[in-house]
Amino acid sequence: MVFSSHLFLFYFLPAALLLYYVTVGYGRLFALTVVSLLFYGWTSPWFIPVVVWTALLDFCCGKLIAGGVLNNPLALAQADGAIHNPPTARRRRWPLVLSVIANLGMLAFFKYTMFAEENFARILHSFGHEGRDFIVIVLPVGISFYTFESISYVFDIYRGNARPASCWVYERYGRSASDRMPWLERLGIEGKAFISYLCYLTQFPHLVAGPIIRYRDIERQLHQRSHTIEQFARGVAFLSIGLAKKVLLANPMGEIADSAFAAGGLQWHDAWFGAIAYAFQIYFDFSGYSDMAVGLGLMMGFRYPRNFRAPYLAESITEFWRRWHISLSTWLRDYLYLPLGGNRLGQRRTYANLLLVMLIGGFWHGAAWTFLAWGAIHGVMLATERITGKTSFYTPFPKPLRISITFLIVCLAWVFFRSPTLGGAGNYLLCMFGLGNPQPEAQFVQLELYDHYRLVIFAGCALVIWGGTQTWEFTRIITPLRAAACALLLVAAIVTMWSQSENHFLYFRF
Repeated sequence: MVFSSHLFLFYFLPAALLLYYVTVGYGRLFALTVVSLLFYGWTSPWFIPVVVWTALLDFCCGKLIAGGVLNNPLALAQADGAIHNPPTARRRRWPLVLSVIANLGMLAFFKYTMFAEENFARILHSFGHEGRDFIVIVLPVGISFYTFESISYVFDIYRGNARPASCWVYERYGRSASDRMPWLERLGIEGKAFISYLCYLTQFPHLVAGPIIRYRDIERQLHQRSHTIEQFARGVAFLSIGLAKKVLLANPMGEIADSAFAAGGLQWHDAWFGAIAYAFQIYFDFSGYSDMAVGLGLMMGFRYPRNFRAPYLAESITEFWRRWHISLSTWLRDYLYLPLGGNRLGQRRTYANLLLVMLIGGFWHGAAWTFLAWGAIHGVMLATERITGKTSFYTPFPKPLRISITFLIVCLAWVFFRSPTLGGAGNYLLCMFGLGNPQPEAQFVQLELYDHYRLVIFAGCALVIWGGTQTWEFTRIITPLRAAACALLLVAAIVTMWSQSENHFLYFRF
């Protein structure tokens, strides 16, 4: 089920909101968890045990780090989240290692087994061996996102940056660390705590495509949040704008990109047009989804972090990653780059860490050599800019030129992200620089690329990106005029949605 579908907008969402608001207390968290699991398992129910297992494993690992599965964590966790009188370092470390191995192992199995099989088959074929059948694995939707979220929960408890989910429930029931409780009552409290953690991990607004939300940023909201008309109205505005980005802008740009990348050979200007169209598509598709996720969260009292901040206005690749997919870039920084040593172990190690983190970030997006190449390009650029003090080699140029050069570099990298193979990416890049071999049917492709409707949308995308107001700023104060604009966008998106055959979000496959 996707947000940009009549099934979600007219049936699932109204029913979910109705069920949410007619329940109270922990019943509300339970209701939200149930509808989220229903949303997740709508097309493939077998996905549900995978995410529930992930939640159960890391919930127990978090408890073990804090002193025991059924121990009252208030005996160890202070109100600010710091752990005092903790278990020994070894007893705290092994649940962390177990969580990381289990989560990354499951992610590797589902996401990278077939990639390994395909490359192994190619190696065998190169030595003259016949290929053989391999297992086919269906990738659970959103596993990359909720795996990272679950790992962050255990890491934050280990570091003392968050408390186990049980703490809030014990406090809610007025239980202190010294209280003696029957084990059945304690088990019941732990069950409510697990539901609250499962609710965090499976909330349908962010479950399948982010943003990557850390438990410490939302733990208080799971138990203490407000519901106001103003907040709900802002949520509807976010939802309307996000849907419009997806349906009115991203989908038409996707049609241009699909035609260009499937052509085989193009004139250089046609290839650039297709690459820029894909840059527009992936931005409006993903930022549109993030806007809708934020809006749905606000409608139920949750405040999710911002995931985009006008990334195509960046003046360097370093700045681009401060603006693009912020929840991923900060996750990679805090849970990978800094543990590897960050910039504390000398310049060479810093450059190596940057390259390694971006390679892993690229491979996280998909099991293909093209994603590794995409990550390598950004890693090399980040390392190069680090040499010059986090500034680009074109810093002396005027600001509009700095923005333009950064955007063109990003577009070149997007070619690898979009292409199914390295060979396809190489051929497309040759076309972009006038070194390709345009096919005779390229003139027919031009009729698709430069359709009048798509040209208007292309111009509209550029106007919104480089001259428009960001959703976060536009919705900060909902005036009658802005409310009318959001309503008009919502109606236009819904009407247009009925005429489009494909509405899946690009990041659903990650």
